[in-house]
Amino acid sequence: MALLKQWRDMAYSETANKGDLQRLWSDYFMKEKEIYAQLLKEPDVVVEGTVKELAGKYEVDLMTMTGFLDGINDSLKEANPIEEMEEDTKVNLGFDKELLYKNMVAAGADWLYNLEEWNDIYDEETRKALYKEQKASTTIHKGPKVYPNDPCPCGSGKKYKKCCGRNKSA
Repeated sequence: MALLKQWRDMAYSETANKGDLQRLWSDYFMKEKEIYAQLLKEPDVVVEGTVKELAGKYEVDLMTMTGFLDGINDSLKEANPIEEMEEDTKVNLGFDKELLYKNMVAAGADWLYNLEEWNDIYDEETRKALYKEQKASTTIHKGPKVYPNDPCPCGSGKKYKKCCGRNKSA
């Protein structure tokens, strides 16, 4: 069975004891924070190796490394084949700094985007700008409400209710 499926079955189990799951995630988040702290010390160095080698390098078990690889994959310059990944699969951790920061913000992972190591990568102003940019990208802006007797926004000159609004249910 692929490592990712094992990780997800364990970490997102519907049948597991809630206390066990809380401990698993608490432990995972601590280890994740330590790995990111190490990676951010040398952000331009692309760490490579097999899943098993990286687990050894960062002193975590195989499942924790699998979860980490799942989490960082969307921030990598070159995605890893996480769906069919096994312990001897070659992977890399070459991340896009800006994308990683924004993904940490999007995940609400303040323990990660507030890591001290970010201070050497981006100044406070840049971090605030990236934070705002990420938050703004998920904000839904509704246009002005179009009422039935308003001119249709399509530009036909008809009333909305006689044009584009005629098939809308009230």
